[in-house]
Amino acid sequence: MLEELKTFALFAEEGSIQKVSQRLPLTQPAVTRQIQRLEEMLGTELLDRRLKPSRLTPAGVEVLARGKDILAAVDALKSFTKGNEPEGLLRLGLAHGLCDKAVAGAIAGAVARFPKVSLRLKSGWSVELADQHRRGQLDLGFILDGGTSKSGGGVVGTEPLGIIASETIGQQGGIKTMPWVLSPEPCDARQRLVAALAESGRRLTVGAEIQDSALQIEWVRRGHGLGLFPKRLLQGELPEGVALVDAGLDLSLRIVVLRSPHLHLLSKVADAVIEAVTAIVGTD
Repeated sequence: MLEELKTFALFAEEGSIQKVSQRLPLTQPAVTRQIQRLEEMLGTELLDRRLKPSRLTPAGVEVLARGKDILAAVDALKSFTKGNEPEGLLRLGLAHGLCDKAVAGAIAGAVARFPKVSLRLKSGWSVELADQHRRGQLDLGFILDGGTSKSGGGVVGTEPLGIIASETIGQQGGIKTMPWVLSPEPCDARQRLVAALAESGRRLTVGAEIQDSALQIEWVRRGHGLGLFPKRLLQGELPEGVALVDAGLDLSLRIVVLRSPHLHLLSKVADAVIEAVTAIVGTD
């Protein structure tokens, strides 16, 4: 059953038979048979095959969690004779708003302390990363939370957002009627902005939706609207032609860490990464 559990766990991580077969010395039909064999052994359906691609059933989610406990216990037995040095793959998710040089350097430095550990780092919107963590596709994740979600993680810091405008508009005032230059949904900062505007009786008017932060700043600099940017990254010089403005809004996001309970020796690596990231983004 161990091989079937490993294959099933890989499917939960990759989301497709094809990708699992590429990681294992198995054909796609062989991967399918292993998952079917596990279903027969347990007497329950693990995948909802009505969906394309297939998703885990509620029973599949429970089997995945218990199966990871079993696989972690087996790994613990193997490591007992090999020593206690962490090894393997750490799957880390990072919210788009935290993808900057300082955070990246902190993560790289922490993982570098464990030469037998490799890192798979992916960025995304927080709602997407939280879903992948629930499905067992991420071992560790740092997401942004405006205070309305139920992510179930621990808070390691806050990310206050600053409002930026072109220097000319900032000097003239009247910013409350201006449109916004924002990332598309489900942008974490945008969701917090919508909530803050609602709290103050205002509605969001979007002037432009732009994914790239450098392009957003350029649109703001040209006077096409207001933008959002982490104050942590604005502690030095502001971009040329851009000024911080006050719109009377509370735009702080909580930084939440999501952590799998099935890390075993990789827990040491997770501890080091959390400590390093918290040193950058943690609340004083």
